[in-house]
Amino acid sequence: MTSFLVFTVLVLIGIAVWQLTKIFDLTQIGSTSADSEIANDKDNSVNGYLMFAFVGFIYVFTIYSLYAWSDLVLGTPASEHGKDVDSLMAISMTLIFFVQTFTQFLLHYFAFKYRGKEGQKALYFADNNKLEAIWTIIPVIVLAGLIMYGLYTWNNIMFVDEEDKQDAIVIELYAKQFGWEARYAGDDKTLGKANVRLIEGINTLGVDLADPAAQDDKVVTELHLPVGKKVIFKMRSQDVLHSAYMPHFRAQMNCVPGMITQFSFTPTVTTADMRTDAAIVAKVDKINKIRTKNSAKIVAEGGAALDPYTFDYLLLCNKICGSSHYNMQMKIVVDTPEEFKTWLSDKPTLAQQWKEANAPKPVETAVAPAVDSTKVVAQVIK
Repeated sequence: MTSFLVFTVLVLIGIAVWQLTKIFDLTQIGSTSADSEIANDKDNSVNGYLMFAFVGFIYVFTIYSLYAWSDLVLGTPASEHGKDVDSLMAISMTLIFFVQTFTQFLLHYFAFKYRGKEGQKALYFADNNKLEAIWTIIPVIVLAGLIMYGLYTWNNIMFVDEEDKQDAIVIELYAKQFGWEARYAGDDKTLGKANVRLIEGINTLGVDLADPAAQDDKVVTELHLPVGKKVIFKMRSQDVLHSAYMPHFRAQMNCVPGMITQFSFTPTVTTADMRTDAAIVAKVDKINKIRTKNSAKIVAEGGAALDPYTFDYLLLCNKICGSSHYNMQMKIVVDTPEEFKTWLSDKPTLAQQWKEANAPKPVETAVAPAVDSTKVVAQVIK
């Protein structure tokens, strides 16, 4: 209701300003004034210099942005293919930066150079084959090079040969509003069949427990990956379109209801090692300074202080999937192979969990109350 009232007030203020403007224009009828709605040489010169000022603002703001926010980039990639993605991004952004800088200068320079002057007429060119060839062929060559390099990089990322498949870990990422679950395939490297119609109780992924391949599947809510090991992700969605986004691994793939999508990568940096990365340490310090400052305000208002932030890899949703989209995330831990093996071996299979959850409860037998034999003997003697 408050928002509606604020909107209504703003609309009424706008209407009032509009009406006042009309009244002011009516009061000027019949008066002599040097003002005119037709631009003269002075107006054109002012606009020309303003164009130069605006392009200067663009350059200054660009330089400031690079200085102020360059520390917000992700930094060290944590997967084998990450360096290829970063190289492609660096090339694309460098080209965009220089082309934008050059074309923006030309745009604003010509707006000043060829500004309107009294008595000057514009010269009309029907066409110029040389110019059209230049501004068509050069972008075509540059874009074709970028696209071909991008496709080559993408194909290398997505291609998984048979040897890698035999040694890879197969994990299903299951998306739903608003959370993630993961299912690990067992030694058979095969995930059991699943269907949303089979969702019941603890079987929140709808796994077909009658499928032999599902007997060794393990379902978890925290994702662990072994460093240096190929991981093949099979992705499903229960409800709407989600997007599995793992920024530090430079990985993203849509999760589409009714179908299975796939992405694979090899982690190269453990969580413990990434926490010692210089860029990550600086980011954590910066975040904790902000949290300390905010905690002081919260404590002053009677609340509890915020916990210190510790870096963790995260699985996020990169599609706006609903009201709690911002909170749809799952922690990812990259372990050493030995730590991962120990962690996974401690997890029960879904079949075991289902059996325990649905096991018949033991029947409690009624126990006859104990008889005090001393009272009985006493009664007989009496």
